[in-house]
Amino acid sequence: MNRVSFGGASPRARVLRGVVLGTLATFVGLAAHAASVATVDINKFMFMPMEITVAPGTTVRWINHDETPHTVISQDKTKLFVSKAMDTDDKFEFVFAKEGDYTYVCSVHPFMTGVVHVRKQ
Repeated sequence: MNRVSFGGASPRARVLRGVVLGTLATFVGLAAHAASVATVDINKFMFMPMEITVAPGTTVRWINHDETPHTVISQDKTKLFVSKAMDTDDKFEFVFAKEGDYTYVCSVHPFMTGVVHVRKQ
């Protein structure tokens, strides 16, 4: 036997809909947080911006817009991240998992430097 509810869905359907929507919102929020990307453009022999602050788990994407090849190499002793030589419109990405300050350089043009600050927000 089907029960008809005047004035909208039954209380049980409203609760179920609320649970489903709440769960979906949580997953969307987690996916948005996990998929956050910050971009650093390489243009006119500069990293722009030269310093960037991101949350842990953020992917930083460098894009070379110059006609000249560039690299992105961390300046710490472990060489945490090292890109290949990037031609025009090539990209390099790295996920910053831990808080800290990460300085980097273009090995081809050592006057080109930048910093990624990773902080909980």
